[in-house]
Order: sequence, then structure tokens, then C-alpha cells
Amino acid sequence: MKYFVVDAFAERVFEGNPAGVCIMEEWLPDDTMQNIAAENNLSETAFAVKEEEGYRLRWFTPGGEIDLCGHATLATAYVISNYYENNVERIKFQTMSGELVVLKKDELYEMDFPSRMPEEFTLTEQMVEALGIKPIETYLGRDLMFVLEKEEEVLNASPDFSKLEKLPDGLGVLITSKSEKYDFVSRCFFPKLNVNEDPVCGSAHCNFIPFWSKRLGKDEMVARQLSKRGGTLYCKLVGDRVTIGGTAVLYSIADINFDC
Repeated sequence: MKYFVVDAFAERVFEGNPAGVCIMEEWLPDDTMQNIAAENNLSETAFAVKEEEGYRLRWFTPGGEIDLCGHATLATAYVISNYYENNVERIKFQTMSGELVVLKKDELYEMDFPSRMPEEFTLTEQMVEALGIKPIETYLGRDLMFVLEKEEEVLNASPDFSKLEKLPDGLGVLITSKSEKYDFVSRCFFPKLNVNEDPVCGSAHCNFIPFWSKRLGKDEMVARQLSKRGGTLYCKLVGDRVTIGGTAVLYSIADINFDC
């Protein structure tokens, strides 16, 4: 089976967030896909099967299947448009989070995702101890989201991953702040999924975009994830949806050999 690794939200190799992509003729058993994701040991491996006018898309982390992943969706769109359907400009995916559409605009891939405004939440001492810094605001959606006072605090944060993993609320932990160069910056941690830091997390921006749109009073924003690899995301709030745009670069094409 062909296996692609694509750096998503990247302008060159070794930037952005690497995702594994497998475009298949039919579904493999769930435990086989989970084993492949664990063997790849990337934050996400995407599996897609052609269905009528679009594709069914699923995402697996090394620790389990997840309901939404931005960078692996972008990576899958990149693989389909470059290796399976040349000149395609619109790719439709059916997923656990409903229908997702990716538009190819020259080198930019623009994803249409649900907007997920997080709710205010109570900060606990356990959270502060795990983060290693006291946030100024706390929110909860699928993930815990912490607003920090300064961009430098996001960049220099050094959380205790073993303590983040034990937090009772939220799947992941997101930290964010306003930025001077960009509109906002962030970092994202998912130790509960065996991913300590996700280099660039598209699904987290389903939270960030409505939050920062309301806070900054603008619907179009440029965001930067301040991981070691780094990545830039072009963000829009469109009603109850968000669009997240980025570029992608191919890292490798390989063959996977296994017995189901």
C-alpha cells in the first residue's frame, strides 16, 4: 500500500506538521489502521477511501482515532490533488465531524471546518501546576484552552506532559495569546493521545478562530503556531463555519508491507 508523508502548513520540508496519508480502494480493519498509525508515530495518519463524488476520511493518532484533524485533512487533499486526481479544485470529505470541503487555490489549500467556540471554564491549581504558568483566561471545548498574557509566554512555555495527561477535562491542551507580527499565536499539546506537542494543529483553530475573531473584531486573521517546526495558518470566520488555509510539501512516498 502506498504511504505518503506530507508536511502540512509548511512552505518547505521540515516545517509545519507532518501527516501520514493512505488512499485506499477499501477499508482496512480498524486495528490494522491503528497499528499503522502507531508504527508511523506521527501525530496523525489519515486514511481515505473514494466514495461517489468524494472521499470518506478517518484520522488516527498513535493513541487512537480522533474526530477532527486539520493538518492531516490538508495533507490528504494535497496527495489526492497531486497523485490521484490531477487538476481537481474541490475535494469533498465525509468524516466523523460531518462533510468537510477543501478548495485548492493555486498552492493554497483552504479547508471548511465547523466553528467551535469554547466555553469559559474554571481554572484549577492542578492546571497551573501542569502548565507551569498561570493563564489569564480558561476555556473548555473538546480541548482545554488557556489564554496567556504575552506571546513570549506561549513561545517559552514548558508544560509537564505527565501532569497534562492527568488533567480530567479536555482531550488536548491549547495555549494562545495575541501577537504583534500575526493576529494570534498558539501551541497545542495532546499527551492523552501519545502526542506531547502537535507542531501545527488545524482542529484547534476551530476554537481559536471564533474566539480571536470576537476578541479582535475581525473575521480574517493570520495565525502562527510557535512549535519548534512552526506553521502559518490563514483563518476566516464564516458564520458557524471557519476556513483554514495553508500550503503543503511532500516529504516522502513509500510502500507499507503488512498482513491484515
